[in-house]
Amino acid sequence: MTAQSALVAAVQSLKAAGVDDPARDARRLLCHALDIDSSRLTLALGEEMTKDAKKLFGDLITRRITREPVSQILGYRDFYGQRFEVTRDVLDPRPETETLVETVLGLDFQTILDIGTGSGCILLSLLATRVGSTGMGVDVSQSALTVAKRNAQALGLLERVEFAHSNWFEAVEGLFDVIVSNPPYIDEKEWETLEPEPKDWEPKLALTPGVDGLAPYRVIAAVAPRHLTKDGWLAVEIGWRQGDAVKDIFEDSGFSDVRVIQDLGGRDRVVAGCFHA
Repeated sequence: MTAQSALVAAVQSLKAAGVDDPARDARRLLCHALDIDSSRLTLALGEEMTKDAKKLFGDLITRRITREPVSQILGYRDFYGQRFEVTRDVLDPRPETETLVETVLGLDFQTILDIGTGSGCILLSLLATRVGSTGMGVDVSQSALTVAKRNAQALGLLERVEFAHSNWFEAVEGLFDVIVSNPPYIDEKEWETLEPEPKDWEPKLALTPGVDGLAPYRVIAAVAPRHLTKDGWLAVEIGWRQGDAVKDIFEDSGFSDVRVIQDLGGRDRVVAGCFHA
């Protein structure tokens, strides 16, 4: 069987299983099975697959048919120019979250705190880009922290980052120039309607806080000023319909210069504000 024939069959199987973009996913998994870069796939499509590669590709497609995310099948996700390990214990880093990274990189900072760090993709991307900066990542999930530490080690950032098991700010001490967070913001009703990939394969605790999707922002905005340096910034990812509400929460908590930033799709994605007191 040629790689082209295997790819066509895989796309059909994934489409029948309801996968959103079957061609994209099948190509990514085929590259993995063939152990080649995506830039070489076109040249490889006419070649016969080895028995081992054919079996591996079939196994990968079977896993995807169950709606297991590609990032978990491969064990990684590329995010902001870096590769991050991904497991069922952490959220799959999404392209939209890069808007938060871009926003913070436009600020003046040397120290940063990440509340609910997960895989560490936000914090570690910032540290990798801003030379000399240091940071702390906290998470209520010890399993997530284990993944974050492995990512920090793989990126050579262990000496510039500290991780701590913490429910919100409980284990946080000291002041930081910037605090970031991508908290659970999907309310319980919306969570019930999610596709199987996040709903069945990602940690529910990292996706939804329950009935009130705005509750985490109230906690973060209320406590963050105690851990910010003078004129420090708080920046959070939000659901695309939460911009105005989160902006109000920031302003009610004493933040000024509050702004709502859109992602590349034109949807509200980040709220950032400065605390001058």
